[in-house]
Amino acid sequence: MPACSGGPQGYKLCEDMEHSLGDIITAMVTALNGDGSVNYDATAELAAHLVDNGSDGLVVSGTTGESPTLTDDEKVELFRVVKEAVGGRATVIAGTGSNDTAHSVELTRRADAAGVDGILAVTPYYNKPPVAGLIRHFGAIAAATDKPVILYNIPGRCALNIEPETLAELYRIDNIVAVKQANMDLEQSRRLVELCDMGLYAGNDDMVYPLLEYGGLGGICVASHLAGPQMKEMVRLYRAGNADEARAIDESLKPLYEAIFINTNPIPIKAAMNMLGHNVGGLRLPLVEASEEEQAELRRVMEEMGLLQRTA
Repeated sequence: MPACSGGPQGYKLCEDMEHSLGDIITAMVTALNGDGSVNYDATAELAAHLVDNGSDGLVVSGTTGESPTLTDDEKVELFRVVKEAVGGRATVIAGTGSNDTAHSVELTRRADAAGVDGILAVTPYYNKPPVAGLIRHFGAIAAATDKPVILYNIPGRCALNIEPETLAELYRIDNIVAVKQANMDLEQSRRLVELCDMGLYAGNDDMVYPLLEYGGLGGICVASHLAGPQMKEMVRLYRAGNADEARAIDESLKPLYEAIFINTNPIPIKAAMNMLGHNVGGLRLPLVEASEEEQAELRRVMEEMGLLQRTA
């Protein structure tokens, strides 16, 4: 397996993480108006807020951004608006993957033209392709851009796991640089580290610290909407050799990790952001807004953590 050879763009991730797309990358929500249309202004404001509060990068039109119910035109405009909002202060990574290779390739080309810094491509869902199909699918997406590509392995939503051996084979493609690993089986990540030098991002918030111990780059997170500075500090401390302090931050954030996943993402995180005064609006069906009980639990946890002022 290539150790850090890279392609002509030099995107392969080296031991010094020189080419990392960021430590804490927030998979950001998409703000909506009351009629369900995209609120581009509020999304741009949120992007700037996240970058001011610990986010090195932003994933636009990922699962948290309600990608299944966004049109391609809406996605491309979001890529452009968010990139303009953050400028060169953070990386903007476009969620362009789907279970249709031709569609994913075309959206990747449009994202590239919109000026994004990287691509996030999810495992093809529902149709469950064999390994040969995965190789050709991701290879076609990577060939549509010269930007770095992060694969997104989330078997819980896709009913298909990308095995470490398959990830290692995909890493041979020059601009496939990393994986967002949302497989809770840490043995899979350990095996991947043994096989190749592919960059490793935690795909679940509670996996960020454990994957740092495996040499991970950080996380593509949801909790960083609310606790970006703390998560960024956790990574910094770990890399500075202060593992105990980093672990203590991780422990302190566990109630938040649990609270923002009490229902399907992004239902809870949108409720939490609205409580904090960010105008992110509601959700598009088939997702629905958080129940009163869920909102009460979110409020309790955020108040206890000092993220939200206590109400009478």
